[in-house]
Amino acid sequence: MKSTKIREVRACFVQGGGADYHDQAPDHWIDDHIATPMAKYPRYRASRQSFGLNVLGTLVVELEADNGVVGFAVSTGGEPAAWIVERHLSRFLVGADPANVELLWDQMYLSSLFYGRKGLVLNAISCVDLALWDLLGKLRQEPVYHLLGGAVRDQIVFYATGARPDLARELGFIGGKLPLHHAPAEGDEGLRKNLSLLGQMRSRTTPDFWLMYDCWMSLTPEYARRLARAAAQFDLKWIEEPLPPDDYWGYAELRRGLPPGMLLTTGEHEATRWGFRMLLDMHCADILQPDVGWCGGLTELIKISALADAQGVMVVPHGSSVYSYHFSITRHNSPFAEFLMMAPQADRVIPMFSPLLLDEPIPQNGAMKLPDAPGFGVTLNPDCILRRVS
Repeated sequence: MKSTKIREVRACFVQGGGADYHDQAPDHWIDDHIATPMAKYPRYRASRQSFGLNVLGTLVVELEADNGVVGFAVSTGGEPAAWIVERHLSRFLVGADPANVELLWDQMYLSSLFYGRKGLVLNAISCVDLALWDLLGKLRQEPVYHLLGGAVRDQIVFYATGARPDLARELGFIGGKLPLHHAPAEGDEGLRKNLSLLGQMRSRTTPDFWLMYDCWMSLTPEYARRLARAAAQFDLKWIEEPLPPDDYWGYAELRRGLPPGMLLTTGEHEATRWGFRMLLDMHCADILQPDVGWCGGLTELIKISALADAQGVMVVPHGSSVYSYHFSITRHNSPFAEFLMMAPQADRVIPMFSPLLLDEPIPQNGAMKLPDAPGFGVTLNPDCILRRVS
């Protein structure tokens, strides 16, 4: 039987209109004075958009097979990543068998080593890889999680990331992760405000409800130690990504000095099995949090997870909707998942990639049974305007 081939690669980008979850209106919690590496500059302290968090936009990759079936995926990267896909990576894809995901990943990665390895190029490779898995699932009429070995549990349970962990508890989530608002440059007063908010959230929740702090690469080792020691009184479950992602030595030292029972997590801005091997070998984290749209896609996330599993380390991907759900439900060392609260006040459960994706599943009472629709089970909203690289 003649195998199916990819006949066309289309890389598009979406700018504005809420299609990129980094590009929200000013009243959205996701951009409300969140601590960042740029917080040492007062001009860029109040808003992540002020220093350009939203400049890239969303990348959409579509792979059309010669029988007309289309697989697609979305990630961060916008026009620059679309250019990389169209002008460089497409040469390995057109005419290829979409089942050869390992071969295609290797060719895309090795061919871009001279200007890639992490960041924007890996976003592009990740998005292509996810589109390949979506296409393969549609061609075989199976959900992606079946292709990955099948579910190891009946449903996924979630913690929520957002400004209101107290409301997340009422919505059935197992925990709530707060964005840290005040960075070291804001001094002792900023630290007091961080701890005050955490204390308020603990007073509104029960002891068994997890509370975590997402520090988004914004802290110094000394500030992180002070924050962790002071936050222990509120039973903080973990402190997430407190240091720049390349400071493996700082993470290793910080982890050794955390209060008993508190976990250190990171990996959202790490990429490939080699980057995560460094985190594992240096004992930098208790939980790894790769983003499947940035770390190299599903093909690479499988390898990252296997490395972690061999060392007894959990892998809980950074929230990326269906792209991480289909992975997490197939892995024993991914016992729960992250849900990003995209309602402006973090008071409702709405789809993460709305309005760009249709049919996107959301948790009910903090849990989800994955649908059996082919591929990732979502479709592109035809009302969203996709712009192709000229």
